[in-house]
Amino acid sequence: MGNSVENLYFKSKTIPLVILAVMSIICSRTLFALFNDPEGPNLLIVTVLTLVVYGLSLAAYLFVPFALNGIKRLSAVICMQILLVAALYFFMK
Repeated sequence: MGNSVENLYFKSKTIPLVILAVMSIICSRTLFALFNDPEGPNLLIVTVLTLVVYGLSLAAYLFVPFALNGIKRLSAVICMQILLVAALYFFMK
């Protein structure tokens, strides 16, 4: 029964990809907002980091053979995005 509920939310294959894109934008914007820059984050740099984070998470979501399916797989990739951006923050600090 739990499997049919998970499949209900993932009938469309584009919904998880849109969620990953939105999360990569949020993570990238948050990363550069945390730096103490009087001019604020540069839109070009935020966009490039968004594309990098989205590309890596898309590759992980599509090509890495996870034992997870549905919402668990999406949650694992979102956590990977957050950990990647957190590691970049501490590396760049």
